[in-house]
Amino acid sequence: MNETPTLTQDHWIAGPTGKLFARSWQQDVSAHRAPIVLLHDSLGCVTLWGTFAQTLARATKRRVIAYDRAGFGASDARTDRLDAHFVSDEAARFFPALCEQLGIERFIAFGHSVGGGMAVECAAQHAQQCAALVTEAAQTFAEDRTLAGIEAAREQFRDPAQFARLVRYHGDKTQWVLDAWIETWLSPAFANWSLDPVLPRVQCPTLAIHGSLDEYGTRVHPERIAARVSGPARAAIMEGVRHVPHREQEAQVAAMVAEFLHALDE
Repeated sequence: MNETPTLTQDHWIAGPTGKLFARSWQQDVSAHRAPIVLLHDSLGCVTLWGTFAQTLARATKRRVIAYDRAGFGASDARTDRLDAHFVSDEAARFFPALCEQLGIERFIAFGHSVGGGMAVECAAQHAQQCAALVTEAAQTFAEDRTLAGIEAAREQFRDPAQFARLVRYHGDKTQWVLDAWIETWLSPAFANWSLDPVLPRVQCPTLAIHGSLDEYGTRVHPERIAARVSGPARAAIMEGVRHVPHREQEAQVAAMVAEFLHALDE
């Protein structure tokens, strides 16, 4: 039997600082359960999710929506500098615009790396609308391991070849994207950033995925998420996996999320 094709649609969202690009994948067009919204990492964009979004849509039989944050990918450029509140600001200002314009009343937040912190903020700030939370390789504070990984990346991207690789995804915005990650995280103003005050406000079921070899954070992060949210939660440590589980073990991550969400009736 042939598998039902996945319907893919592109969307343009009027955001607080300009247009945001979004893409959605849906296999069962008759399904009206809460969609999964993907929040990308510090250098990410819709394209860099690769085939995972489609795989996730098929595994969960839910609509999956990814968007380029302002200044990233195909979204409009930003000229401002991100401040120490940019993680919570994403949930407060940009995410609601996406939900409103795509008609999303209930959602499942799935965030990778710093997008995981943003997903936590979305679940906390919009608790009545968030059906479930999935974090993947998320950081809950600026751990020494995280900062050391960013320092190493700063040296890596001084190589013109590495910088050019990123230009393929962000074009003229590439230097801004790098600065938004490296300079923000390494700034003294960000040193005391933590999700600790936010986690207890998360009431929905939570799955915190983390690779045992993650170069940007130890297992303290998923364990802290699972221990401190108010709803039912568990940490899932993937042995031998680094910072991008959905790329390294795509099918396994999709299956894990599908199993987690199976208990939801929406």
